[in-house]
Amino acid sequence: MLPFSQSMNNNGLIISYLSQFITTKRLERIEEIIENRTRYLTVVLEDIYQSQNASAVLRTCECFGIQDVHIIENRNQFNTNPMVLQGSDKWLNIRRYKQSENNTEEAIKRLKSEGYRIIATSLNDDSVNLDDFNIELGKVAIVFGNEHQGVSEHVMKHADEYLKIEMCGFTQSLNISVSAGVIISQLTQRLKKCEILWRLTDSEKKYLLATWLKKSIKNPEMLINRLIEECEHKK
Repeated sequence: MLPFSQSMNNNGLIISYLSQFITTKRLERIEEIIENRTRYLTVVLEDIYQSQNASAVLRTCECFGIQDVHIIENRNQFNTNPMVLQGSDKWLNIRRYKQSENNTEEAIKRLKSEGYRIIATSLNDDSVNLDDFNIELGKVAIVFGNEHQGVSEHVMKHADEYLKIEMCGFTQSLNISVSAGVIISQLTQRLKKCEILWRLTDSEKKYLLATWLKKSIKNPEMLINRLIEECEHKK
């Protein structure tokens, strides 16, 4: 059984109780941000090793409303830079894959089982230009590879589609953090103009609101324990 503070059935009670300890303006801001969160689009980072790049992508995801980021660690350990992150990671759900021999395989299997199209960022001949990419065909997991090799052969083999940013200069590629920023910005803006259901479900919103309230208040567990005691006393 989940602890009281993590139970979906108790999120409404937690929200009602913890909302007393923040300002109305802060609560409204949290609710506004949650309304623009999405799991329709997710980002996958495979073997990124430069902390500045990793942190910049996480910060971009948070800024544009992407709730889940998947981190694959095969050869390289994923590190971040707090100065670049600026605390953005605390508002994200970060899933790390680093336990198996082929963590990329595990991540792709999980994402496909959750209904995601695997989209590899690549400059190959089969890649679709970002401007022509159809965001409405189903949930999307955009995979960004490391700074030198790009996405792995395993990703290329199992990807459903390939995506590229059209270049107009002599240089044919962007830094990964810039590339991610361009793609995430354009796709999230396009997503919000669609009629598809890209927002979180009501239960996901409620769970996220309860989670963020706990992150916005000092000593939340102490308050929740007090709530539990009050509930037990009323029985």
